[in-house]
Amino acid sequence: MHDLQKISEAFLIPADFSSAAPYGSGHINDTYAVNFNQAGTEVRYIFQRINHRVFPNPGKLMENIERVCAHTRSKLAGPDASRRALSLVPTRSLKNWHVDGEDHWRCYLFIEKARTYDAIENVGQASEAARAFGRFQGLLADIPGGRLFETIPDFHHTRKRFEALVRAYEADTRGRASAVADEMAFVLKREAETSLIVDAIADGRIPERITHNDTKLNNVMIDDATGEGVCVIDLDTVMPGTALSDFGDMIRTATNPEREDSTHLSKIHMRIEYFEAIARGYLEGTAEFLTDAERELLPLSGKLMTLECGMRFLTDFLQGDTYFKIHREGHNLDRCRSQFRLVESIESQMDDMRERIDDMVAVS
Repeated sequence: MHDLQKISEAFLIPADFSSAAPYGSGHINDTYAVNFNQAGTEVRYIFQRINHRVFPNPGKLMENIERVCAHTRSKLAGPDASRRALSLVPTRSLKNWHVDGEDHWRCYLFIEKARTYDAIENVGQASEAARAFGRFQGLLADIPGGRLFETIPDFHHTRKRFEALVRAYEADTRGRASAVADEMAFVLKREAETSLIVDAIADGRIPERITHNDTKLNNVMIDDATGEGVCVIDLDTVMPGTALSDFGDMIRTATNPEREDSTHLSKIHMRIEYFEAIARGYLEGTAEFLTDAERELLPLSGKLMTLECGMRFLTDFLQGDTYFKIHREGHNLDRCRSQFRLVESIESQMDDMRERIDDMVAVS
């Protein structure tokens, strides 16, 4: 537990520190909900310590977030605008982050009367979250100031993720390669597909966009009263990317009834009704800018982002669990196996997915 009272004194918060507790279920940064007493009323803020091992240039990362928050806020209007885009709280030196030794801290206004869901409970939530991510991409389509900084270069470059996995397997620095022969065979069988989306970007068939790049459905705040997806959060990976990776990661995270690290492989499958809900919400949110080429590749993107994530978990397992937080022995290998089982389920329903996308596009 960090000394949140001391950290909070660096920020312009007109209230008295009360308490702090870890918040959320993120794998990377340390996140806290911090309570303050403001003239007799309890108010909350979100504090985050940026993981500088994952994000080695936190200053450039925060410049991205400054630009994204300012631009999205500038395009929203009405009394509810402050709930529809994250708001950074400045420090006493009027910066948007605080440096404490090696640690970089930021503070956001807490969005009340909304919450995130680690497990989507119904198709309505899935559709609303997908629509919110689509709208978020639209808000950033005209952000000024040039190209955003790549906080993690090649984050969704599936081919390079494959190559990194092969290197980790061959190096076998932790003596774990013998335990993953089946998983490596699974990946090698699908090697040719790892280049499909990155090649489409490289040859200009689909455009580069500013995208979220981590579209787990728990990165959208869902309004408690209306069920609407009101605010996209966790902006560390907002950078140049492709709409396909954002859509595909939603399919990966929201269509499976089991948790990402489930060991009940027989229960893991893609629920086609959730795929349809996500596709419908996302196509509505991106109706003004998504191209025909992007729409055509949407079904494939779910498979590739799931395969990519499984490869990342497997790479981290082989390298000694240095990237993703783990909570048990073999945790990353369990995550990998869960993702690969989901890939198989998506593959078995690919024709149905394509037909449903085509039907939605035809009536739009």
